[in-house]
Amino acid sequence: MTKTLDPTQLQTSLASLPAWNVERGELVRTITFKDFREAMKFVSHVADLAEKAGHHPDIDIRYNKVRLALVTHDAGGITQNDISLAHEIVKKSYEMLPED
Repeated sequence: MTKTLDPTQLQTSLASLPAWNVERGELVRTITFKDFREAMKFVSHVADLAEKAGHHPDIDIRYNKVRLALVTHDAGGITQNDISLAHEIVKKSYEMLPED
């Protein structure tokens, strides 16, 4: 079983993910797109990345706002799997992401 990150490891990891935060024990990012279509295109892209990683975020879509939440439920918290997928989302979705 994958171990959860301790507070120091989590803070170190967050330093390389500036648009992400920890909310209620989840690694979270909310992104506002110009419209619904752009938001859905991004969600579809994230779904492909998640399938390849075998690790799936909770995704909440509200018109042009997308909230991603990563947590490893089996481990009971945020693990390196969550950090890795967040990095992959940022890396592979860079051109799709609006400027924060």
